[in-house]
Amino acid sequence: MRRIQLWPMIFLIVGGLVFFLAQVRMQTKQRLLVTAEIQVALPVFVQVLLAGGDRYLAANWAAIRALVTETVRMKPDEFEILGKVQRDAAWMNPAHEDNYYIAEAILPWEGQVDAAQAVLRRAAAARFYDYQPAFFFAFNLFHFMGDSLAASEWLRQSAPRLSNPQESMALEDLAARWLDRSQNLDMAAQIVEDMAANTKRKDFAAYLHKRSQRLRDLALLRRVASVYQQRIGHPPRKLQDLVVSGLIREIPADPFGLGYGINAEGIPVFLHKPSQ
Repeated sequence: MRRIQLWPMIFLIVGGLVFFLAQVRMQTKQRLLVTAEIQVALPVFVQVLLAGGDRYLAANWAAIRALVTETVRMKPDEFEILGKVQRDAAWMNPAHEDNYYIAEAILPWEGQVDAAQAVLRRAAAARFYDYQPAFFFAFNLFHFMGDSLAASEWLRQSAPRLSNPQESMALEDLAARWLDRSQNLDMAAQIVEDMAANTKRKDFAAYLHKRSQRLRDLALLRRVASVYQQRIGHPPRKLQDLVVSGLIREIPADPFGLGYGINAEGIPVFLHKPSQ
């Protein structure tokens, strides 16, 4: 009888000894930093199936995965998986607010601009009352993709979603300013002119007319500089070279008083402060 009662004690001692030896052994091994929560992206139909057929619940689970992921130690391929997870969440529930917040906060800054844009495009369509998805989409176009024309268009789409008229006009103004970076200045000028025609504020319309004229004048200077280079064999070193060559009568006056200049490649540009 006493021997039978000793067996649990023996198992306990042996188990404790094995556990202790295993712990000692593990301390000598180098630990791997594994972000297990973002190791794999399941197919969408599997995610919905696991959620009992509820795609909104599946979208919540995917968004939670993105939210709890520790991005500090993630590798590029894991950010790609994170982008896939968030794309799937946007497909299952495009209006998911947390999902597009997380996508904008993480993905484009880690090289996953396309994934972020896919999430934001769906959110902008589904959340027609929310200016932020369209605003973030515009920002990524401008900052990461260098497409100021498309960025300005998306920014103008987000402006009417603001209830405050002053804030809406501020976004319109930013949309017009972004067009200064456009490679097609004539098209940019026409867009700003159309903006002036559609605004109800006379003072804002007058301001936009000035911006449009400024774009047209810079476009003219760039065309003249191109002709100058073809004829002379090198780009102009200063704007006055265009006047001396007889290609233009005078340098147009900047309606904002900042003026125009020449960059190192001989291309006319806007000045950001008055020339001395």
